Amino acid sequence: MDFFLTVGPECLVLGSVDCYGHLIVSKLDTGGEDIERLTYSVLPRDSGVREGSWAGLSFSPSQWSMAAVAHSFCKSIDIYDQDIHLRTLHTLWYPSSVNFLQNLSHGGESSILAVTEGCQLTLWDSRMKEKGGCLKRICGSPGDIFYAVSGSSTGNIAVGGADRTVTIYDPRRWSALSRWVHCSKYEITGLAFSSVDADYIYIQGVDYEVICGQWEQSNKVFSFRGDSNWLGFSKCSNMDVLGGWCDSGSIFVADVGSV
Repeated sequence: MDFFLTVGPECLVLGSVDCYGHLIVSKLDTGGEDIERLTYSVLPRDSGVREGSWAGLSFSPSQWSMAAVAHSFCKSIDIYDQDIHLRTLHTLWYPSSVNFLQNLSHGGESSILAVTEGCQLTLWDSRMKEKGGCLKRICGSPGDIFYAVSGSSTGNIAVGGADRTVTIYDPRRWSALSRWVHCSKYEITGLAFSSVDADYIYIQGVDYEVICGQWEQSNKVFSFRGDSNWLGFSKCSNMDVLGGWCDSGSIFVADVGSV
């Protein structure tokens, strides 16, 4: 199951998706109460009859009602406006991470998605009909699977995975800006650029540690740990508040911006 927390107009929007692609979204006030009972769910396109697998969720940073749901087994990404299905994007390989990007679309709207599938980073435009919506494919090293992708407020894209390396791409030049080699002890399964300073990035491995560092200089600044291996990791969309769920059942929340 994947969770995603974003900030709507004077509210919080919490979404979750299970291994079959069943999406549940709630609009909450800052006290955690349901606003106007605006909670809705969307069943998967195949009604959940297929095999369960990894599923991911991302909200558009400019339009909280728009969400992308990735389903690995189906090799698909479904785009929704609340509970209305807009489009399905079909990947070549099994998707492992999905993220709406900022500052790549004209008119202030965000329709560009970054997706990791196998050893490739792919960019998609949900409004483009040509090539099935696929804008670009960037291939990593064969056999080194990507598990995480994140977009910064400046437009850069970070990917990481089995090779324990974070690579930063400039999508305007389709080239790598920086590579932080072996920055994690284990496979990288979570990435998030800092909202305070996009030159810094949070990196989560499959163990119990999350590190923060300056990616251009490959310099680790600090780290914090859970009490067991991380099962999930996420960062608030507009502030440096991190949350993680551990194998022990504990949930940790760190307000890095107040440190």
